[in-house]
Amino acid sequence: MTTDPQARTGDADVLLRATDVTKHYRLRGDSLTRHRKVLRAVDGVSLEVRGGETLGIVGESGCGKSTLGRCLVRLTDITGGRVEFDGQDITTLSARRLRPVRPGMQLVFQDPQASLNPRRRAGDIVAEPLLIHRYGDAAAVRRRVAELFDVVGLAAAHLDRYPHEFSGGQRQRIGIARALATAPKLIVADEPVSALDVSIQAQVLNLFADLQDEFGLTYVFIAHDLGVVRHVSDRIAVMYLGEIVELADTETLYGAPAHPYTEALMSAVPEIDDGTGDPDAPRRERIVLTGDVPDPAARPAGCAFHTRCPYAREVCAVQRPPLAMAPSGRSVACHYPLVAAA
Repeated sequence: MTTDPQARTGDADVLLRATDVTKHYRLRGDSLTRHRKVLRAVDGVSLEVRGGETLGIVGESGCGKSTLGRCLVRLTDITGGRVEFDGQDITTLSARRLRPVRPGMQLVFQDPQASLNPRRRAGDIVAEPLLIHRYGDAAAVRRRVAELFDVVGLAAAHLDRYPHEFSGGQRQRIGIARALATAPKLIVADEPVSALDVSIQAQVLNLFADLQDEFGLTYVFIAHDLGVVRHVSDRIAVMYLGEIVELADTETLYGAPAHPYTEALMSAVPEIDDGTGDPDAPRRERIVLTGDVPDPAARPAGCAFHTRCPYAREVCAVQRPPLAMAPSGRSVACHYPLVAAA
């Protein structure tokens, strides 16, 4: 096995590469000791996203998914490591030098209401990136915005409405139209359906799929709902306490998780009996983890998951397992993986 989790990927296929990315925040010092703790929101993440694929990122709330997504598109500066987009190192680019790179990578936010300016009309919100990047005159921008509204399933008559006049699903469509305005190659979708009604989620997910087919988009899809991630992703990275603990293609991961944390996450997904399965097949055992997620500002030694892992042994408490990749393409950070990643 190799410790490089992306060793088999050719450079020509890679649109986005993160290498040992960290994002740390210094917290206010204790009033007595004045000792300032460091919160490790993202702690040494390496991954690659190939052009045209969807990489899902899952994990519990607070595991660093959203922070990682912002780091990947340089909305948040990283503490250490390297981020490359479309063959260019963007890690330390200034705002001025980053500006021509921005059109190629966009972000769809979690809360469609909070991400839209309530004082601006929907058409003006979508037009803003076009104006910033000097798309054309006012008439050309207006035509382009009307086209984008049509692409995401909104009528041109909606251009002059304000965000509060739309439903939650329609507001998210506006956010998607804004992300599409600059014809990006990469979209980071940060839990884009978690704030929507279940009845609307499927419509928005289908929209993402249609847009990917039509425009050849590449997605980094962040979510805590494993059912959603399975539906949209080609590969899935599982995060725990700021690091990736398992990365594999979707069917491999769901068929037989190798990391104990992934196994616990999968056991929480409801099983639906549609009448087509084997009635005598064993039901998946629900795994209830004990304890709480450790404080990211006081990360335990060794494997971060060993304090809650039902399979932990002595070495797990002292030695941090690397994210190692097997020839099969599965990567897992565990001393005793549940599935041999051969």
